[in-house]
Amino acid sequence: MATNNEIERCPWCGTDEIYVNYHDQEWGVPVFDDQTMFTFLVLETFQAGLSWITILKKRENFRLAFDNFNVDAIAEYDYVKVEELLQNEGIIRNKQKILATINNAKCTQKIKRDFGSLCNYFWQFVNYKPESHRPRYPEDIAAVSLLSDEISKDMKKRGFKFVGSTTLYAHLQAAGLVNDHLVKCHRHTEVEKLGKVDVRRMIKKVNSKR
Repeated sequence: MATNNEIERCPWCGTDEIYVNYHDQEWGVPVFDDQTMFTFLVLETFQAGLSWITILKKRENFRLAFDNFNVDAIAEYDYVKVEELLQNEGIIRNKQKILATINNAKCTQKIKRDFGSLCNYFWQFVNYKPESHRPRYPEDIAAVSLLSDEISKDMKKRGFKFVGSTTLYAHLQAAGLVNDHLVKCHRHTEVEKLGKVDVRRMIKKVNSKR
């Protein structure tokens, strides 16, 4: 039996336990739940210009600071809450990103009214079927794509902030709309199988429980 160190993984996760667990359990897994989709969007907003591991290590702090990533609660944040967040050493204390998160929560509320759910909005761009890429080497993985360009442009028109193409592509990877695990990575096939479901039905089922 292969040991944990012998398992083939995408090299970007290194050996840090937090990063490895994220790679093995979350990255690329198709997201059908609006709460999770919005959570990743918030974290990607704060990640802009920083390393993802920095955000992962602070994720629990973000969860506590941002009302468990509750869209409706965040949309109601006022200047008092903003000042409170700016004093919170457990998160990234960037005022522009904090204000962008509040703004994006309000935009997400409208998206949910217009599309039924945030997941419906994102998944429509891939016709409710994950794009399964087959990168052989790390350099085969893009930082942006025509897809992320399209979604970024559309989201900006809808008023979202900090949603450049690079940020959006990272979001698509994290939320499983694209599978960018290397073909030799043990998660490539596993994630591919997870995407072979009726995505529309899954979105409706998961979000109807909320």
